[in-house]
Amino acid sequence: MTIYTADIPRGGHFALRPVDLEVDLDLLHAWMHQPHIVPFWQLAIGRDELAVYLRAKASADHEGPLIGCLDGRPISYWEAYWAARDPLAAYYEVDEHDQGIHLLIGPPECTGHGLGLRLLEAVVAWQFGREPRTRRVVAEPDVRNMRMIHVFTRAGFRKAGEIELPDKRAALMVRDREVCG
Repeated sequence: MTIYTADIPRGGHFALRPVDLEVDLDLLHAWMHQPHIVPFWQLAIGRDELAVYLRAKASADHEGPLIGCLDGRPISYWEAYWAARDPLAAYYEVDEHDQGIHLLIGPPECTGHGLGLRLLEAVVAWQFGREPRTRRVVAEPDVRNMRMIHVFTRAGFRKAGEIELPDKRAALMVRDREVCG
């Protein structure tokens, strides 16, 4: 079931859909073990443990794990969430309609070419479009993940500070609706 589609400039046709464990578990397991992902996602775990993690995400009332496909090929993993119902709410002055986003580009050959930026822009537009009362989209990449912080900045996010989360020191990145247009 596709929940969002967009044509990505210099990218192709993007489709966002919920994770289907029957279809996606092996792929996500492989991605979580990629060297460019391991230090920041901390999910280089066994297949069964990853399935438990993904089931918990899918059953939460405030977030959903998603697969992003480009021209039919799965290339990205996303966690879209409602920040006010997420543990992140304890770390900043949250608005009840703030949304949050986590992302990764799985295949190493798809990184470093600006694709992540174009996909992030599309997903943020979807987030603003699905809830007119959302004024901000937030993210909290690991402060060591300079590539992602750069991508968020290029996508119109600003660094609102650093926060100490239970599993990492994070850059609190905020994208205001006005930036989106």
